[in-house]
Amino acid sequence: MKKYISELALVAVLLSACSVSKDIQSPKPDLPATFRNAEIKTTADSSSIADIQWKQFFTDPVLQKLIDSAIAKNYDMQIAIKNIEQAQLQFKQVKWNYVPTVSANVTASTSRPSDNSLNGLSLKQFGVGTNHIEDYSANLALSWEADIWGKIKSRQKSALATYLQTNEAKKLVQTNIVAGVSQGYYNLLMLDKQLSIAQKNVRLNDSTLQIIKLQYTAGQVTLLAVQQAEAQRQAVAGLVPQFEQNVLIQENALRILTGALPSSIERNTGLDQLTIPSDINTGVSSEIVSRRPDVRSAELQLNIANANVGISKADMYPALRITASGGVNSFKASNWFNVPASLFGVVSGSVIQPLLNRKELSTKYKVAQVEREKVVLVFRQQVLTAVGEVSDALASIEKLKERQEIAIKRVNTLQQATGNANMLFKNGMANYLEVITAQSNVLQSELELAAIKRGELAAVADLYRSLGGGWK
Repeated sequence: MKKYISELALVAVLLSACSVSKDIQSPKPDLPATFRNAEIKTTADSSSIADIQWKQFFTDPVLQKLIDSAIAKNYDMQIAIKNIEQAQLQFKQVKWNYVPTVSANVTASTSRPSDNSLNGLSLKQFGVGTNHIEDYSANLALSWEADIWGKIKSRQKSALATYLQTNEAKKLVQTNIVAGVSQGYYNLLMLDKQLSIAQKNVRLNDSTLQIIKLQYTAGQVTLLAVQQAEAQRQAVAGLVPQFEQNVLIQENALRILTGALPSSIERNTGLDQLTIPSDINTGVSSEIVSRRPDVRSAELQLNIANANVGISKADMYPALRITASGGVNSFKASNWFNVPASLFGVVSGSVIQPLLNRKELSTKYKVAQVEREKVVLVFRQQVLTAVGEVSDALASIEKLKERQEIAIKRVNTLQQATGNANMLFKNGMANYLEVITAQSNVLQSELELAAIKRGELAAVADLYRSLGGGWK
């Protein structure tokens, strides 16, 4: 029996060197030398802001605390970690596919054959002295399918790629969390700033309204002037509860993102205190393939597709199976474990070739090939999307910086104009409409400047994410 099993195993090992499918390597996508809108560096330094750990990139203590809490408690992150644990268990299980399956069987049976059946006549002929047949058996059964065509090896490759994909998925969740929390925090600071601007303008309108009322009492202006000033003041006052509402909603959103119940967020930093990094290095575009988790995941999907092609191709070829069983067997319970008389052993080898379902298996193989081709296209598309996101973020940073410079000048001009209008109005050299218009213009320009500053900060965070930063 040992010699027979050894010979079959040797044949299986020799045949296992055969390869039924050829893997497709990861394609080399066409990438630009530099990202569009990226500043051209004269040095050969290929470092990128994505290589910086997120705690060094986002230095605000409150923001760091929020991101830390989100990474630890966010439910998407916890699900991603559980997916890793699940894939790890499955990967470990696949390693056992090379090991034969062994089962222990203990059976005891009795049957009463018909007197006119072959078994019944045999009992009478041989004078056994009973009209029923008993059978007692205890054995170990072994079954093993030789991995001739690399089916088990392909399954291992697929399980490994799936496990690595879950790690990339966790990285992707973290990069999105870091970017999402930082952008939400910047939005919260913008709302604080806009709320402060609205409250300041309410006080300014109150002062103007009081002056116009005094002039109306003195008969210098009409009731229309009072009504228009009052309407302007009410319009600005209506912004205060609107911004307060937005602040509460943004705080709740950040708390939920960090896995906590909605509540207020203590902050001691203002929007004006945050600065935009002066040197934003994107590095070379080719590194985006190895740095971005979603691109790496698409690349690993090709490994899974290659493995599926190999598995479906192997299903079309003959399968060599070896089975063996041995133990004790007796038709009397008293002789069940009478050794060596009750010992038995069976070894068999079989080659199974699919015939009638070959067309189905062939179709399955062709479908797997098409799926692999689709994965290649998805990978190329993912790389293209990544490059586009980086270019978009760079364009946003560049143009928002230009808009901010213009907005600052406009705010300064309008603030001076408002001061001059108030002074002229008090001295009777300007009418109330000029004052109201100046105050309205400065309000809108200050609100717009705060929005532009928030947009620039959010664009930098988005660039950090699009380059693959945030998971370190």
